[in-house]
Amino acid sequence: MAKRAKSYRNAKEKIQQEEYNLEEAISLLKEIKTAKFDESVDIAMRLGVDPKYPDQMVRGTVVLPHGTGKVKRVLVIAAGEKQKEAEEAGADFTGGEEIVEKIQKENWFDFDVLIAAPDMMKQVGKLGKVLGPKGLMPSPKSGTVTFNIKEAVTEVKGGRVEFKVDKTGIINATIGKSSFDKVDLMDNTREFVTAVIKARPPALKGKYVLSIHASTTMSPSVKLNPQEFEKK
Repeated sequence: MAKRAKSYRNAKEKIQQEEYNLEEAISLLKEIKTAKFDESVDIAMRLGVDPKYPDQMVRGTVVLPHGTGKVKRVLVIAAGEKQKEAEEAGADFTGGEEIVEKIQKENWFDFDVLIAAPDMMKQVGKLGKVLGPKGLMPSPKSGTVTFNIKEAVTEVKGGRVEFKVDKTGIINATIGKSSFDKVDLMDNTREFVTAVIKARPPALKGKYVLSIHASTTMSPSVKLNPQEFEKK
């Protein structure tokens, strides 16, 4: 534990500016990473919203151009030809009512994303109490309730990220791995931050993006300049 604390302190000493531009920040993160495993690169955006008001909720999806580095296990609940479409698109698990029953009776959750066809939502709705707390309940807003199964599966497998502001006004997301090329991490960061900026609630008055911080799994965070993204 002491060794980890020392490496963290050493890393923090290298962060000598209040804010960095994106290229400088990513370069610095790649320099200060200390873990032997391939750390995730994470973004935290503090927004000037109050999520307790429905008209200030911020949520959406974005497909990162270079993926997240994590392979997501996708379950599709659909009927007939849509199951075949899901399999051909690369879904890990497919099924209909029997899958709903499996989740209910066996407490089975060996998947990261659930995509459902709209005509199956009556059955999937029975799982709301168990899927909701785990963040697995599909919804039209997140693109996980759709008849376009192929596109949905392809996007999730290709690097689609869902984002939603938490009750403290912060959005957290993983935008890659520390092993990624610097340019790829920059591309992913721009794509993600731009998507959040576009999701600004129309009802919001005042400043929207208050701060942006980037970090790896084990590193201290580096503050980015929000204006660099807002003028893109």
